Formats: sequence, structure tokens, C-alpha cells
Amino acid sequence: MIANGRPVKVFSGKTSRPLSEKICRELEISLSNNSLSTFADGEICVWMDQTVRGQDCFVVQSTCKPVNDNLMALLINIDALRRASAGRITAVIPYFGYARQDRKAKGRDPITAKLVANMITAAGADRVLTMDLHAAQIQGFFDIPLDHLSGAPLFVDYYMKKFDPAVCNHDEFVAVSPDVGSVARTRNFAQQVHMDLAIVDKRRPKDNVCEVMNVIGDVKGKTCIMLDDIVDTAGSLCNAAKALVEVGGAKEVYACATHGVLSNRVNKETGEITRAWERIENSVIKELLLLDTIPLPEDYAGTKIKQLSVAPVFAKAIRHIYEETSISDCIFGAR
Repeated sequence: MIANGRPVKVFSGKTSRPLSEKICRELEISLSNNSLSTFADGEICVWMDQTVRGQDCFVVQSTCKPVNDNLMALLINIDALRRASAGRITAVIPYFGYARQDRKAKGRDPITAKLVANMITAAGADRVLTMDLHAAQIQGFFDIPLDHLSGAPLFVDYYMKKFDPAVCNHDEFVAVSPDVGSVARTRNFAQQVHMDLAIVDKRRPKDNVCEVMNVIGDVKGKTCIMLDDIVDTAGSLCNAAKALVEVGGAKEVYACATHGVLSNRVNKETGEITRAWERIENSVIKELLLLDTIPLPEDYAGTKIKQLSVAPVFAKAIRHIYEETSISDCIFGAR
């Protein structure tokens, strides 16, 4: 692939290598080589195995756990490309970590999402390509172009095939927002799959602890599809599913989310570890559909979690950026 006189190169961080390889297959190119090693004290070293002078370079790296290691690897990759005189550098960040620290919730709070945006810009990135930021306003934290992709079309396509309207009566289905913050996202999804909307009203007394309060909307006897952007410890999602069944009288619950962080939770008093995927397996959720912006945990041994690949979406966006054509249809749909 050569456009505007610049060959294209796609590089990958360690965590996102499987996704990077899928993206390259979609683009019909080979994944470019870069060597990443770690010194005895934990410092990360990156070296580009080939020339990049004047070339269009894309670095694919989700800043998922280990978050700080992956973020530093991304920054160092960008810096290496800049110092090697790459023509243009795009940071492809399928999952943007620190996105939940997007505002001052109380006095003397940092706004870490803005700090990370500054770091990526300072490292030398010319633009950023990401998907389903936790807060859309983070786009404004960057002083370089940012293209914000949506995973919703993948979910719409999946559920319209799984619950074909020609076979299933969508009046018996409800799209559910697991909290107030996801209402706009879920409303758009509900319109596209021709379902009613319900909301789980909850109160969060502290981080990663959720207390469900009420179900707003009619879910009795219906199949619910919950839509969220992030599943972390899965406590909120599982509690919301439980409330839909026990409080709302739902028939069954499916769930989907763009980013499966799936963190383990450690009881500080007993040291007992609760795995997010085990919590999902033991919940009333029949199926959790995730996108592969983050790899599944290596120890995952369940049956309820399924993944869809975002590779075609990112490959299409990369091709548009590389060829310097409009990317609007990747973000907003065809117009």
C-alpha cells in the first residue's frame, strides 16, 4: 500500500499484537517488526527493525492492564518513530485507559485523561484513533486530530442476526442502560434494533461498589439486552442483571460492552480474589458480548463471554487516514 508517495507501516505493542495482526490481514499487509524488551529494573526499550523515514506509521496499543507499562510502551514506540523521521504517526488506541478520570469529582482531583492526552501529543503522535471513549468530551483534551470510532454497529449487526425480527418479536425485547450515564448510547442502540428502552437506576457509594436502586421501564417477561462501554470488575453489570430479573421480572438478560477490562477484585481483609469473569459466569446473564479491544484474561475458562473483532472497523479507518479520504462513514455511518 502506497498513497501520496508514503508507504504504510503498522506496528504493535505487546498486548495488542493479536488485534494488530487481524488489522493487517484486513489491510492485506504484513505487520511491521519492532523489538520490545524490558531491563532488569522494569524499564522498557523499543527498537524499530526497519526504516520508517518519511513513511505513514500506525502504532496499535490498548492502554489496558498493565496500564502503566502499556502506556509507556505506546509513548516509547511513538518517540522511536519520531526520532527515526517517520512521515506521520498515528496512535491507534482501541481502549484508552485513564478515560474514567475525565473530570474533578472532588477537590484536588487530577484530570488524568487530559494528562495522558498531553503525554501522547508530546511524544510525537500526529493523530489518535480510538473507540468508544468512556466520556466523549475527552476528544477535546487532545490538541491533535482524534477520530472516535463506535463499536455499536457491530452489536447492532450481531443482535439483528441473533434475534432476527422476521423470527423474533422485538416488542418482547428491551434495550437496557445499566446506569444513567449510558442512556444516550443505549437509546441509539435501541432505535437501531427497534426495541424499547429501560434504565437501571443505581447508586455507587464508592469505586467498584454498586448498589442497585430501581428499574425504570417495563421489562417484565421480556428479554433484556444491556449495553455498556466498559466491564471492569463486573459488579455493576451483574447487580443490574439481577435487578432486572428479581425487581423488574425480566425473562432473561444478555449484555454487551465494548471494552472488557475484567479486573480481579481482592478482599483487603481476607485476601480472597474474585475474578470478574467468574462473577459473570455465576450471574443471571446468559451471554456477555465483548469486542476485542482488550484480550480476554489468560485464565478465562468460562462459556458465557464471546468476542467480536474490531479489526475490520479499525482497518477501514486506517485505510481512510492513510489515503487521506473522509473517515466520517466510519464514525457516523454512511451518508
